Amino acid sequence: MTTSEIFSMANFIAIPMWLLLVFVPKWKITRFLIDYKLIPIALSLVYAVYIIHYLRTEGMMDFGSLNSVMGLFTKENAVLAGWIHYLVFDLLVGIWIVNQNNKYNIHQLLIALCLFGTFMFGPIGFLLFMIMKSLKNSENEIS
Repeated sequence: MTTSEIFSMANFIAIPMWLLLVFVPKWKITRFLIDYKLIPIALSLVYAVYIIHYLRTEGMMDFGSLNSVMGLFTKENAVLAGWIHYLVFDLLVGIWIVNQNNKYNIHQLLIALCLFGTFMFGPIGFLLFMIMKSLKNSENEIS
């Protein structure tokens, strides 16, 4: 399998889960996938196989300096591994946001904004949710 094919496969696995989180977070199939974390686990398996193969063929990666990390990201294999890494952790944050919202009951349109922010910009979506969560906590303390 080529790196382009693995990239496409990883996206093909992740994007439907994001759509489920945004549009039907309470649907029983979405809840099943959230509760068992099947999509992040599947992507983690892809990542694990890929990174083990990469380490066996290319050797250890150097994360010791910005220059060495920049050097890593000039290699197609390392960029793909980084991409899958982002997909898994961003998706786990998205799942966490949906689960947290069961407690806070923030409007789904606002949660969709947080999920979009997490999908596209990772920490920005997380930050947005934390702000909304704090506002909701403040609102609950006042009433």
